[in-house]
Amino acid sequence: MTDQAVDTDGVRVTGDAAVPDRFLGRTRELKELRADIERAGLDTLSGRKAPRARVLLIAGRPGSGRTTLAAELVRQVADRYPDGVLRTRLSEPDGTPVPVERAARELLDALQVPAPAGAAEDELTEALRAALTGRRAVLVLDDAADAEQVDALLPDSPDSLVVAVSEGPLTGISDVRPCTLGGLDTKSAVELLSRAAGSVRVTVDPRAAEGLAEQCQGQPAALVVAGGWLAVRPQAAVADLAKQLHTETDEGTPVGRAVQLVHAALPAPAARTLRLLSLAPAGLADPHIASALAGCSVSSARTTLDDFASLGLLHRVSSPLPQYEVPGCLHPLLRGLAEVHERPAELQLARARMLERTVRLLQSCRAITETDSPRAREKLLGMPRSLRFPHPRAAADWLRLTRPALLASARVAVGDGELDTLARRLMSQLVRAMVAHFGTQAAASDLYGLHALVLDVAERRGLNREKAAALLNLGDLDARTGRTAGALGRYRAALDAARAARDPYATCRAMESVGGAHLELGDYDRACDWFGRALTERLARDERAESARLYGRIGAAHTYAGRYGEAQRNWRAAVAWYRKNGDLAAQARSLSELARVQEYAGRPEDSLRTCREAVEGARRAQDTRLQAALHLRLADTLERLGDPASAAVHRGVAERMLGDEAPQDGSAPEQTAGTYESAEVASKFDAKEG
Repeated sequence: MTDQAVDTDGVRVTGDAAVPDRFLGRTRELKELRADIERAGLDTLSGRKAPRARVLLIAGRPGSGRTTLAAELVRQVADRYPDGVLRTRLSEPDGTPVPVERAARELLDALQVPAPAGAAEDELTEALRAALTGRRAVLVLDDAADAEQVDALLPDSPDSLVVAVSEGPLTGISDVRPCTLGGLDTKSAVELLSRAAGSVRVTVDPRAAEGLAEQCQGQPAALVVAGGWLAVRPQAAVADLAKQLHTETDEGTPVGRAVQLVHAALPAPAARTLRLLSLAPAGLADPHIASALAGCSVSSARTTLDDFASLGLLHRVSSPLPQYEVPGCLHPLLRGLAEVHERPAELQLARARMLERTVRLLQSCRAITETDSPRAREKLLGMPRSLRFPHPRAAADWLRLTRPALLASARVAVGDGELDTLARRLMSQLVRAMVAHFGTQAAASDLYGLHALVLDVAERRGLNREKAAALLNLGDLDARTGRTAGALGRYRAALDAARAARDPYATCRAMESVGGAHLELGDYDRACDWFGRALTERLARDERAESARLYGRIGAAHTYAGRYGEAQRNWRAAVAWYRKNGDLAAQARSLSELARVQEYAGRPEDSLRTCREAVEGARRAQDTRLQAALHLRLADTLERLGDPASAAVHRGVAERMLGDEAPQDGSAPEQTAGTYESAEVASKFDAKEG
């Protein structure tokens, strides 16, 4: 039982809660589609095994009930596909095709298959096909714009089923027979009208109901809107509405004429809100978005959205939050009404209000996580109550549930080109909120897209500092996913932008990143050169902590290259700088790396002495895990020197320390004996020696 009875291509109708959900009409189409699943394909007839999934195509104009038919078909055959149903839309509400890589990533997320941030289309589609191999699943591709989109997402598994929904044929995909939809039969159309408007008036005047269904040409969306108009006007007769639709201009579609009639009958504030919902990102609206667009209170916006849902102009999204979707068939109609009734400046102002409200919500979403910051708490309390979240969990849930609309807001704001300042603020707050709630690694894919948008705006506006920051962030994400050569190109471009902006921080950061990319690529001489350039800049500004770290990176690069003398000199310099800074833990880690290099250089006695000094430093720094790791290294060195008894003593000390520090959940203790480079040095050296 539900009060959302029928989904007509994105339009839901409110029905009697006492009447169970039941699909209306389309008996012949369903029978043909189910028979088409069993039909032998051309490959089978020729004696070859089908190389790909069977594709069914449901073709029809927006508002014809094509998505509803696809959902009913999937419901009927779902038990034959135990690996579940995957759905994605291939067009934006305004008709813009969705990039294949975005659709593939959404499907991989639904399969809980991780995909590297910034991966190309071919890599993502290949990963999707690999994930679907051997599965019996149904893939619903709604609102496909062309055959290329569908073809790129087709599984190689012949046991899966693809149900594509499109306005026309998908020329280019073999062995596909489209099921083309027209209007509903008269009986089903009248019943749909009865569900939306109530059964009494339809029963009293069945001829008028049939005439109204004919005026709507049996189109489900038009019938739902017409029924909603009748539902909120209990005194109006069905014949009255049929007469009004008949006297309307013959131009446009039946749903267009019905929407025009409903729009004309709405109070002026509600009519304006309805028109402005065409600006809702990804066609998703909530009370805050509607409130910002219309310039009204959040509570009145919620009431208006509920009224629109009862009219069939919106449908409620199944979500813990009050969310509504603008049906795809209505979106161009509302946009046309907005262009006719609103001046361009008013539309731009409404967009700006919506973006500003989103920015403030994101600020609140992030501030609720900063529980230890008095300044953040003060800023949060200064916000209106409607913008505040009661606790971090509520903020995280809001961010997760509104993520599609938030990302769409960023894309639309950047594409608009006239609200770049707001777009930059929006992307900045969205990045911070995602990092605060989800972490950099979990949000890497979304962050990659946001940094790319920041780069677009920075290049368009000539903002070299922001361009450098975006390129550095994109380079870091490329490097983490193994695209080191691409990361190197990003870092070099970031260095040029940082120099143009005269930004010393970004310049040093870019130099060090270029060095790190060369180090990863095995070009140790260039790595040392770039680390040295960055070190010169740091020393000139007396940045001691950064200078000490760069000495360590240079020492690691020399170690990779087997230049142990140079490596020892740089690690000693790092130790000296950390000692000046009073950073005992970093000093102990650097001594640990120096001991490692001395061991590689064939000086075990010096390594033993340095390692003992590192143990003492770790003890004074109260870093128990580092002490334990150093005791293990001492044990290994003593064994090589032929002193197994002393080695056993140090190993026992390390085991006791690690036992005392073991987490309560039983997870392994974190290794802190050295830096990231040191772990790589050890593994590469061991591999070379092996």
